[in-house]
Amino acid sequence: MTEREKNFVLLAQLRNELTESAVYARLAAMEKNPGNRELLERISADELSHARMISGILGCEGRPSAFRVVWTVFCARVFGLVFVLKLMERGENAAAGAYRELLESYPQLKVIAEDEDRHETELIGMLDDERLRNMGAIVLGLNDALVELTGALAGFTFALGDSFKIAKLGLITGLAAAMSMAASAFLSARADAEAGNGAGEAEEGCALKTALYTGMAYIVTVLLLVSPYMFISNSTAALAVMLLAALGIIAFFNFYLSVARETSFRRGFLVMAGISALVALISYGFGYLLR
Repeated sequence: MTEREKNFVLLAQLRNELTESAVYARLAAMEKNPGNRELLERISADELSHARMISGILGCEGRPSAFRVVWTVFCARVFGLVFVLKLMERGENAAAGAYRELLESYPQLKVIAEDEDRHETELIGMLDDERLRNMGAIVLGLNDALVELTGALAGFTFALGDSFKIAKLGLITGLAAAMSMAASAFLSARADAEAGNGAGEAEEGCALKTALYTGMAYIVTVLLLVSPYMFISNSTAALAVMLLAALGIIAFFNFYLSVARETSFRRGFLVMAGISALVALISYGFGYLLR
């Protein structure tokens, strides 16, 4: 590696360390658990110390990426702390590798590489997120909405051919199904709690959360899938956009799972997309026969 390449890597790492220090500080301010908050503050201080060491080697100052800080904090608020920390954990792995490549020229970077490895271990130990604990309920609501509504809308498209009527029927069908699914999720979770430990207030609360996550996942999916029929008068074009929206939802959801739970994105995407496409095709055929 030439001196120019080494300087380029160090400059990139300087910016990265400053950015991650700012991110960890913001995440610490959001964290309610005192132990987790203390850990995030300590990692933020470590990252700032790393940046100062690199700045001393380069003889220049650096700046954090304001966009990355704002975007990462926004993602933590929307998708949960676990999702963001898992993404940052990947960055810790990459940073440790980059520092090891420079150890021969800059032995003092060994401390930073060891810190990055330690951060990864500590972050994995603190990962706990209500959204991830309720992922089963979200999967249930989202999967059911995708399969049921893509099929229903495809059938309505060929049977009716009127985008506005299809949108109204889709909303009625979807919202009724969302309430039904949420009620079923509540009763199922409550029955499981009764079978295990008795139905106390805590069990009722957990069952209610399960129902809420299931219902909300269902409703959001319904709104996204029905919206093309509200704005596109040509029902066939609306169907095409709806199917693309369904693929987008499946892709995003499986990306989330692949990061948060370290599952296979490709396998999850292909299974969910294949089931939804098959049901939509069969329902489209039913619509053709009814028409």
